[in-house]
Amino acid sequence: MNAIKMMGIVLIVAGGLGLLYGGFTYTKDTHEAKVGPIELSIKDKETVNVPIWAGVGAIAAGVILLFVRK
Repeated sequence: MNAIKMMGIVLIVAGGLGLLYGGFTYTKDTHEAKVGPIELSIKDKETVNVPIWAGVGAIAAGVILLFVRK
């Protein structure tokens, strides 16, 4: 299996996950303060939405890469 076919499979899987979940959430440390023995930290929860067209486009590109012949 060559690199182009592997990239096609990765795109199909990523597109499918994007359509299935619609996005993902991650936690980001934004502020940190240290005053003597007291430490303060603020963590923000960020959400990234994956558009439907991006998931469908990734699947289509993956299928095209799978069936491309040299």
